[in-house]
Amino acid sequence: MYEGKIIKFYREKYKLTQEQLGKNICSITHISKIECNRTTFNNEIINILSERLGIVIDVEINKLINIKHRLTQWNDAIIMQLAEEIEQINSELEHEELLAISDYIHLYHLLRVRYFLIHNNTREAIKIIKKIQKLENELTDYESNLLKHVLGIYYLKCEDHIKAIQTLKQIQIEDYKNPEYYYHLAMAYHTIQSPVLAYYFAEKSHKYFKDINNYLRVIDAEMIMIIQVTENSDYEEIITRFKSLIKSCDICNAPDRKAKLLHNLAYEYYRRKNYDQARLHYKQSMSLKDPESPNYLLSLEGYIHTSFKGELIPTNELIQLAEDGLIIAIRINQLLYIHLFRLILYLLKSKEKEYFKYLANKALPMFNTYGYTYLIQRSEKELFNYYSKINLPDKALEMAKLILVT
Repeated sequence: MYEGKIIKFYREKYKLTQEQLGKNICSITHISKIECNRTTFNNEIINILSERLGIVIDVEINKLINIKHRLTQWNDAIIMQLAEEIEQINSELEHEELLAISDYIHLYHLLRVRYFLIHNNTREAIKIIKKIQKLENELTDYESNLLKHVLGIYYLKCEDHIKAIQTLKQIQIEDYKNPEYYYHLAMAYHTIQSPVLAYYFAEKSHKYFKDINNYLRVIDAEMIMIIQVTENSDYEEIITRFKSLIKSCDICNAPDRKAKLLHNLAYEYYRRKNYDQARLHYKQSMSLKDPESPNYLLSLEGYIHTSFKGELIPTNELIQLAEDGLIIAIRINQLLYIHLFRLILYLLKSKEKEYFKYLANKALPMFNTYGYTYLIQRSEKELFNYYSKINLPDKALEMAKLILVT
């Protein structure tokens, strides 16, 4: 079954013709039939051909069979977020020549996309996605759904949450059997301020992560669930739940998750106008993040806004922090944060006219394009108040209609 594919692979690798390989062993016709699996063959002939190619056929067959097993392990490691195992298997598969003739080559490339997305390498990810999309009719049902999953994650990484939802909702769970994608749907719905659906899908992913004993991902799902109910739940209970999850992160040695929880706890304090506690937790969150990352910029933006609202830090210091944030955003090509830090700078420098011109003409259109519901609603309210203030009733009415629609 596998012998012919392996013989052909190594023959082509070493640039031998069928005649050269079969010389003094068997005919060209017999070599061709062996490679195409259209004849029975003598094991002795296979061993002689293998010896001429410098391989041990049984070893090569085991390697080819083992590919599916290693891909399954890689997929499980990615779902479980086991960093060392992910890297180990990736390195192993990168050097596995027989992948080229494996029945699982498409699965490998799809998991390779997930690997790149883990490392925020969207450029390499989309290259592979586009190639696989051209071969979609060759994919199994599982692979077709995995393609939708990785494409949905890609859209999440690109901050295009509407497309992420549209893509992820096309997944057929009965063919895919990987409920992890519910978590990514929850993330997308959370970002567009759809708390009911965000909670619904987070709860489904929470159950799945508990079933597979993945406690770190349980924390991820529970974090989303808590955020959705902060509006209508007891304040002290919400704070207690956040702090409990933060302790769980310490126990599990998960500083990245702790950083996210600290950020969300900071925002909860900010919403309640407890600016001292908000600033403290934003700062703690930033200390656990890579300064050259979008997540760091997110907390920095919250830290500056909190400090400005609470009059906790001199304005000149906040301006310097915002300028530093803008430089980082430009350097790592994060359009959202480029807009946010430019807006902050106009605000800190009391440039009201420039602030609202930039908000209306540059920032808000981008927020609309990518579905940043919270920022859209905040911006529309700000513009309504501003247009009313400067006596532009037509523009104020336009904003009022948008506010009523949302």
